[in-house]
Amino acid sequence: MRILIVKTSSLGDVVHMLPAITDAARAIPNLTVDWVVEENFQAVPSWHPNVNQIFPVAIRRWRKCLLSPTTFKEIKNSRNQIRAIEYDAIIDSQGLFKSSILTHWANGPRFGYDKNSAREPMSRWAYDQHLNVSRELHAIERNRQITSKALGYSSAELALSYGLDNLIERLPATLELKLPENYVIGLHGTSRPDKEWAEKNWTELSTWLDQQATPLILPWGNQREHDRAHRIAENSNAVVLPKLDLNSLAQIISGASAVVGMDTGLMHIAAALAKPGVAIYPVTQPALTGVCSETQAPAITNFEGLVSSEMVIEQLKVYS
Repeated sequence: MRILIVKTSSLGDVVHMLPAITDAARAIPNLTVDWVVEENFQAVPSWHPNVNQIFPVAIRRWRKCLLSPTTFKEIKNSRNQIRAIEYDAIIDSQGLFKSSILTHWANGPRFGYDKNSAREPMSRWAYDQHLNVSRELHAIERNRQITSKALGYSSAELALSYGLDNLIERLPATLELKLPENYVIGLHGTSRPDKEWAEKNWTELSTWLDQQATPLILPWGNQREHDRAHRIAENSNAVVLPKLDLNSLAQIISGASAVVGMDTGLMHIAAALAKPGVAIYPVTQPALTGVCSETQAPAITNFEGLVSSEMVIEQLKVYS
C-alpha cells in the first residue's frame, strides 16, 4: 500500500504527525508513505524511517508573489510531481483550505475531516470520504485517528511512538560545534511576543545552571531571537549558538541533559527525542497542542500561566 500524507505546517504540527506514521507502519505490512510538507520543515518527515518520498511545497513563500512567473512554475512543478503517482489513500490531516488544494492535486481516494472536525470546514470540498474526529482531542491523537480511520485499523492499543529511535546515528555528521559535556538547551523563541518568557527568568535560570556546571545553550532562528539570546548571555554565562538547520538542532537537542522551552515547535522535537524538561505556556493551554512524550520516555512538564524561574529550577532538580 502506498499513501500520501498532507501535513504542511507548522513545525509542531508536522512533529505531531509522526506517531500516526508509526501506527500505520505497525498495522500495515509493506506500507510506503509519501508526505507533502512546507519546504522549511521537510527535515522532520525525513527523520521517520517509514517515510519514502517528500514533496516540499512553499505556500508561505508563494503567497508573497503569487503572480510571479517563477512562483507559477514552482507550483506547476509541485503539482505535476504529486500527480504523477497513484495512491491507495491520500490523507489530509491538516484540515485547512490550503491543504485541501494540495490534496486535490493527488491521484487516489482522498480522506479528510468532516464539517464538524476540520479547522476550516470549507476544506471538505476536496475529499472523497469525510471522517469525524473530535476537536477536543490532542493534535497527536487527532492525527492518529484520522489516519487509522482512513486506512482501516485501530490505533487504540498502539503505544505512542514518534519513530525516531537511533535518529542521531542516521543523520549526516555535519555538526562541527564543540559543546560542553553537560548542558541544558533553552528554546526561548516563539511565534508571538506574548508567548515569551521574561529575559530576567532566562538569566536567573542560566545563572543557576552555571552554578551546577551545566551551561544554558541558546539557539535562535530570527533577529529578535538572536538579539534576546545575546542579551541573556551578556548577563549570564549562557552560550549562544550560530544559526542552525533542523538536523543540527535535533543533534544538539538530543545531546542535552534537559530542555526548557516555550510554546514552540522545537519543544515537540525535544519530546520526540525523549528529552526531559519543562515547557512553559504563558498564554496558551497545552491540553490540545502541548508537548507530549512517549509513554516510556522521560517526561516534559507543562507549566501554564505565570511561571517563575524558581518553579523551573525546582523541576529541573528532579531530572538532575
